Amino acid sequence: SPAQKLVFNRVNGKRPQVLPQQVSAPEECYTLAHEENVRFVYEAWQQVEQQLNGSRSGESACGPVQYVEKTPNTGLKNFVPIDLEEWWAQQFLAKIENCS
Repeated sequence: SPAQKLVFNRVNGKRPQVLPQQVSAPEECYTLAHEENVRFVYEAWQQVEQQLNGSRSGESACGPVQYVEKTPNTGLKNFVPIDLEEWWAQQFLAKIENCS
């Protein structure tokens, strides 16, 4: 019988939930320093977003300013963003095909 083909389905653009029996990769270990760094960046970004939202509604006169280009870069007019999830799926499939 032919080998089963992996299918990556997206629901509303979200990644599908991975069931534990499907995951064969070893569990990643995070150090305390890593967790502290992630928490610091997350909390700092939450503050920036709150300040940006406050400045949009006129609550704050100072704080972060969101950068918006006034004149678009002509060198980027043909830029096409990469679908990172699709790229990872292709890499994953290529790795499986090379192993079999």
